[in-house]
Amino acid sequence: MNIKITGIGSYIPTQVVKNTDFNQHTFFNEDGSAFAYSNEVVIGKFKSITGIGERRYAAVDLCSSDLAFFAAQKAIENAQIDPETLNYIIVAHNFGDVKPQAIQSDMLPSLATRVKHKLQIKNPKCVAYDILFGCPGWIEGVLQANALIKSGMAKKCLVIGAETLSRVVDVHDRDSMIYADGSGAAVLEACADHDGLLSFESATYASDEANYLYFGNSFNTKLDPSIRYIKMHGRKIYEFALSRVPQAMKECVDKSGIDIKDIKKILIHQANEKMDEAIVNRFYKLYDEATPEGIMPMSISFLGNSSVATIPTLYDLLLQGKIEGQTIHKGDVLLFASVGAGMNINAFVYKH
Repeated sequence: MNIKITGIGSYIPTQVVKNTDFNQHTFFNEDGSAFAYSNEVVIGKFKSITGIGERRYAAVDLCSSDLAFFAAQKAIENAQIDPETLNYIIVAHNFGDVKPQAIQSDMLPSLATRVKHKLQIKNPKCVAYDILFGCPGWIEGVLQANALIKSGMAKKCLVIGAETLSRVVDVHDRDSMIYADGSGAAVLEACADHDGLLSFESATYASDEANYLYFGNSFNTKLDPSIRYIKMHGRKIYEFALSRVPQAMKECVDKSGIDIKDIKKILIHQANEKMDEAIVNRFYKLYDEATPEGIMPMSISFLGNSSVATIPTLYDLLLQGKIEGQTIHKGDVLLFASVGAGMNINAFVYKH
């Protein structure tokens, strides 16, 4: 028995925020000092490194659970299933429901419970819970669904990644330009053929790496120090990702028995274009192979980094033919991989 994605869906918020929209921001260094160069220079460097030209923010009347619900509806419709037959709803996120201008996250009840309520599922045997695993949360949800189905505890699982990072950023930190909002969802079911999930890897590095992403004060020292925002040690994350993620991807592929030349696409967390390119290039170097052209579809240029939503959203867009020059065909072998707060890494090989 194997598991397969039988339905996929995503929700992309409607508010487009371009890089030029940050021209009026006042950015500070970590010590609160002013930048020595203009916002135009800051934005130019940002674009050249991350590849981000614009990102999406959720409407003010929507929270992460709303975005999760919209993606879930699409995945259920795509799978053509009765939602009452779902055994588990797993929602990956990082900050719960955060309303605009609020200083608290709201996770009571869980976002998964909220999604189940919005879907109007009556079946009490449909178990709903959240997972906090940083940006790799959606992949980890898929791995949990795999375990649940193969153990006999479930036949159908709904795994969602949803986040509104725009609600937890420090507008005086240039890293705020990376983050975005969105959601992606997948229905997973047991299958009898040899397609679906073939192998996986998952790990947490928490010795020196635990606080590479953290909650901290605004770089604007005049703001209330009791209010905290998402912060990151970008250089440390970059170095960690390049040293650890390619090896994890290789271990995952080696376990699958798939030849590296048979990998058709790599769907990697859309965090930073240069970093993702470097990860994939190092991955192929481990096999003494050149990186194939077009192996890594990207959505970060127009969607930014929506954390747990990036990979399922990318997969959905690929299947809809909405990533220019990129297609997926029946039988293609895909490698999914992510890295994020924890520091967590995971991956799985999947035959479409």
